[in-house]
Amino acid sequence: MRRISRITVAGAATASLALALSACGGTSTSSGSSESKGDKGLAIAYDVGGKGDQSFNDAAYAGLERAKKEYGYETADVEPTEGETDADKEQRLVSLAKQGYNPIIGVGYAYAAAVKGAAEKFPDTTFGIVDDATVEAKNVADLVFSEEEASYLAGVAAAKATKTKTVGFVGGVDIPLIHKFRAGFEQGVEDTDPAVKVIPQFLTQTAEEGGFSSPDKGKTAAEGQIEKKADVIYAAAGLSGQGVIEAAAANKVWAIGVDSDQYQQEALAKYKDSILTSAMKDVAKAVYKLAQSVEDRSPQTGIVRGDLKSGEVSLSNSNPKFADDAELQEAIETAKEKIISGEIKVKSS
Repeated sequence: MRRISRITVAGAATASLALALSACGGTSTSSGSSESKGDKGLAIAYDVGGKGDQSFNDAAYAGLERAKKEYGYETADVEPTEGETDADKEQRLVSLAKQGYNPIIGVGYAYAAAVKGAAEKFPDTTFGIVDDATVEAKNVADLVFSEEEASYLAGVAAAKATKTKTVGFVGGVDIPLIHKFRAGFEQGVEDTDPAVKVIPQFLTQTAEEGGFSSPDKGKTAAEGQIEKKADVIYAAAGLSGQGVIEAAAANKVWAIGVDSDQYQQEALAKYKDSILTSAMKDVAKAVYKLAQSVEDRSPQTGIVRGDLKSGEVSLSNSNPKFADDAELQEAIETAKEKIISGEIKVKSS
């Protein structure tokens, strides 16, 4: 494996990578290994919102950090740029491949065209894409999740926690991926208490309009739902979800986080008492496992799915008020068992 023969990377190696990628997004590299081409490790290219979103992208970074610690190799993580094209994204991935990084992961469905193009150019490099199942290539792993299953459990939690019989859903962008979150959530609410009303809202029609990267939009949407008596709001909106959580805290209602355990996020610490739970998908584990498969010389390819059964989607139990509510926990565990057994079929649209 690559970690066996490693030497310290000269500062020039980091500088050369930064130069190569300066035209297509900011870059962070961490070294502890070799500067020879083909002997570098995992690289990730972030989705909109970038590192620091306390959600989706940060989960991917956690997977990168785990791989770096495990294998002691050089890694890279690259920020997106505003208004970038598919060609810009592909150039970013190609630059990483030329530097010798392997595997290389595009974090988010927006990388589909870029991953496809880069994978064709570098057939000996393993590529991954998170949240997209459309790229079919011998050297590409489509890392996808059954988000609707965790969202169903979030719906159970919301229906049990609401006092006003009104809850909200805030989706970042009106796209099929976010429809999965909404569908599962609404089904979980309805199956638990048909008397509870769900107020759904999407922030934008496209990602370019800032639906995943605008906390102000999330805050405004949540405030509107709170005015309509929503006292639990589930946000599937990336960085925009921070605004939802802020509004919930200001109005003393519950927020349900997404992707990462947002109760544990340092940047959200002052709001954590208002975060009931988070519907998580283990992007970190998926990213790490792809790196592990490359190290083991048996790279993952094709569709690699995480769900409730595999433990790669779940609800967080960090908030003691949530974890210690026996009735709520029993309802969630019952629903989880029925989903895993197939007794409950969760809708994805």
